[in-house]
Amino acid sequence: MSLADVKYLPETPAHDLQIEAINEEAFGPGRFVLAAYKIREAGGHERSLSFVAVDGDLVVASVRMTRIAAGAGRALMLGPLAVRPTFKNLGIGRRLVAIALEAAAKANAPAVMLVGDEPYYGPLGFKRIPRGQISMPRPVDLDRLLSHEIAPGAVARLSGEVCHAEQARVADHIAAMA
Repeated sequence: MSLADVKYLPETPAHDLQIEAINEEAFGPGRFVLAAYKIREAGGHERSLSFVAVDGDLVVASVRMTRIAAGAGRALMLGPLAVRPTFKNLGIGRRLVAIALEAAAKANAPAVMLVGDEPYYGPLGFKRIPRGQISMPRPVDLDRLLSHEIAPGAVARLSGEVCHAEQARVADHIAAMA
């Protein structure tokens, strides 16, 4: 395998089974209780902003983006990012993050947030969200809430509990009808 053989593509439904296998391998069954998973299951991810790395027909890594809301703020949530063990430490995950951030900017997303390790994501442009500014629907280490701001001031508009953007739309619609 050569890195030159790895291609980066938009995610399609044909990739779903292999992506699920990569996520199972990377995160195990415990992934279903994570705060980020709880948000994603409320409305799914944004396939047009999600990407895979493939070596031939084999999906070797993937990254997904999900539209989220927190107070008046809107953003994308990056994750999960997963790479098959034999393809780790080659820069594939970092390249997928860069592709996803570029796509988010082109889609006029105001910011991207994630739950992750600052030593990994910091060099990719992510900074810690101030403690107490946002919360998640399940327990999470607040020091792992990171953001990449695209539009100035976008991260400051994120406040309160993070939810899937679809949930926020429904709540806004119900409030408007009251």
